[in-house]
Amino acid sequence: MNRRTLGTSRKRATRPRPTGRRSAPERIWPALPELDGAVVTATATLALLGLLMVYSATATRDLDRLIPAHFVRQFAACLAGLAVAGAAAWVPLTWWQRAAFPLWAAGVAMLAATLVFGFEVNGAQRWLAIPGLGISFQPVEIAKWSTVLAVAAWLAPGSGRVTPSPQRIYTSLALATLPAVLLLLQPDLGNAVLILGVVSLLLFVAGAPAIYFAAPAAAGGVALAVHLTIHPYARRRLVGFLDPWATADREGFQLVQSFVGFGRGGLFGVGLGDGRQKLFYLPEAHTDFILALVAEELGLFGVLVVLGAFAALCVAGTRIARRAHSQFGALLAFGMTALLVVPALVNAAVVTGLVPTKGMALPFLSYGRTGVVVSFAMLGVLLGIGLRGSRPRWQPVRGAERRRSWRK
Repeated sequence: MNRRTLGTSRKRATRPRPTGRRSAPERIWPALPELDGAVVTATATLALLGLLMVYSATATRDLDRLIPAHFVRQFAACLAGLAVAGAAAWVPLTWWQRAAFPLWAAGVAMLAATLVFGFEVNGAQRWLAIPGLGISFQPVEIAKWSTVLAVAAWLAPGSGRVTPSPQRIYTSLALATLPAVLLLLQPDLGNAVLILGVVSLLLFVAGAPAIYFAAPAAAGGVALAVHLTIHPYARRRLVGFLDPWATADREGFQLVQSFVGFGRGGLFGVGLGDGRQKLFYLPEAHTDFILALVAEELGLFGVLVVLGAFAALCVAGTRIARRAHSQFGALLAFGMTALLVVPALVNAAVVTGLVPTKGMALPFLSYGRTGVVVSFAMLGVLLGIGLRGSRPRWQPVRGAERRRSWRK
């Protein structure tokens, strides 16, 4: 052995060898799932801002009461929604798939019961009361969620990816048409169009050819024309949308007051709680037109925060859908995202005069206990798909490798 070889062998002999031992936390604790940060941050921003704006919008309504009743109800709905979201996040996807059609049938049954046993508010029969508890709720929120759940389960019957056949396409449209017809009888045109639109998006994502949408689109146009002919309030809304300033004292009053709120707000608003449009100028300032109150009190900055949060929720929800391990998980994640984002876009378009008034609430911000709880339930389902979509099979790997595996 020469000197050069001896030096090399000595260097190799003195090099430390890995022992393969891990620290106690690594041996005891498996990798923990990570919630999607964008979804959690966006939802927390919207829910907290919603509580503030509901308190501001309803303060004048609760002056004769010891406690602000609207704010307390909204806060309680948020707490209940958080509990529901936590439970929904841990429900296995196979359970959702098995329970999809019973839940859809229950939603349709509640819509039908609303037509018989429901009570009317502002010209629409959309509420059911729970006997003995003094609590009312809107079955439409449950029906929207259960319809999307049923369509996703029907379009993805197995574990692999399946291109929808004509039978599955038309059955999916039938699953959406029945609750839409019941909503038109209440009448509730906005949510009927929402259900049909979100289901159409699901069919498009599932790979349905565009030719199959021609007949349903034509039928929808005829139904819309009949709805405008039968219901005078729908025609008044259309007239108020086409020329709000000419009918500012009648059909266009609500839209003009929304414009005033946006104009008064400017860049940073007049200050939280200092808005005037909520003082019985702007109708439904705490529900359908709460974004106009945000514009008045928080200005363009507040509106951009709201729209940015929904944009982040849309991007994060789409990312979860793309990473889902099954077609059912992907369709369900996309459907839950659409049910949260599309109403926000429609609501923003309504308050800015881009589309006629639809009577559609802004998720997480508008006052309404049923809407808040169901929105959190959709959020829980979305987070649950994200957890399972990014979770590999557990194996005893080291800390650095484990952290990388959860972030794939």
